[in-house]
Amino acid sequence: MLAKLARDLPPRGEVLYEPKWDGFRAIVFRDGEALELGSHNERPLTRYFPELVEALAHALPERCVVDGEIVIAGPDGLDFDALLQRIHPAERRIRLLAQQTPASFVAFDLLALGDEDLRAAPFGERRKRLEQMLRRARPPLHLTPATRHHDLAVKWLERFEGAGLDGVIVKPLGLPYLEGKREMLKVKHARTADCVVAGFRWHKDGEGVGSILLGLFDEEGTMQYVGAVASFNAAERRRLVGELEPLRLKKGGDHPWIAGGGEATEPGRRPGGPSRWSGQRDMSWEPLRPERVMEVAYDHLQGERFRHVAKFVRWRPDRDPGSCTYAQLDVAVPEELENVFGAGAHA
Repeated sequence: MLAKLARDLPPRGEVLYEPKWDGFRAIVFRDGEALELGSHNERPLTRYFPELVEALAHALPERCVVDGEIVIAGPDGLDFDALLQRIHPAERRIRLLAQQTPASFVAFDLLALGDEDLRAAPFGERRKRLEQMLRRARPPLHLTPATRHHDLAVKWLERFEGAGLDGVIVKPLGLPYLEGKREMLKVKHARTADCVVAGFRWHKDGEGVGSILLGLFDEEGTMQYVGAVASFNAAERRRLVGELEPLRLKKGGDHPWIAGGGEATEPGRRPGGPSRWSGQRDMSWEPLRPERVMEVAYDHLQGERFRHVAKFVRWRPDRDPGSCTYAQLDVAVPEELENVFGAGAHA
């Protein structure tokens, strides 16, 4: 079950508010000795989180299906990059990371218990059954906080971003569990930033621009890769080819993200190749002379990058690329994850 984006929390009503966790969405299937973790797109996750398999097998009832999120808590809040590192082909590496950066599972829905299929039951009932089932849960298993109070949800939206959470989920209490349907709401922060247009990737059809790569200057004056803007329609993709053509660098041209063209060439500071999570998707890119500025909308900053793909707002011909620095970005006040886990867990 999914959620559609909303910019504001809806008025008070028959809904439950929950923090929006920034991790891997996962469903736990347990049947006796068998326990499986599956992603929202049905990718198997079990082998990547052995420490969770052991903990969940100990804590959950003999037969159940639980919806939730796999997260890793770091010193500065939720660490999505550490999660990505867990998708590794080597079991030895996975076991090591399971000790160094252990994961947690945050449960927020109960789909089956014993012989009961609870998907048709209203969410309010499923939540009560989940609370009863997890009343003695201990880390790394957590019950997500939840509240009926609109004012408290507003405070969560403001406070919990500093712990790495990226919004609030709004769930109608009478709603059944509808697979693949966007019947819940997710409310995120909406911010804009002026970024340097520094490169692009071709669309998979090869006939237009798929995404534009964005840069920001750090305190040392080095342009770092901060993310991408995408979701252009077919006409916009074709138009952008002509728009960006005058900026394209010839082979051997100087660029801060290409070896020999600047300092921002270490891993994590430039657009990378295919990852274990992106599979065989082509991640090659075309460098552009960093001379133009684009305003984009983003919702969340993870470290030095946008956590999600940004959205185009407008071109900024009035801005000098050198003025596009990290200093313009809002920085969330840190929040201890213990405060998040303990907030309204049994509202």
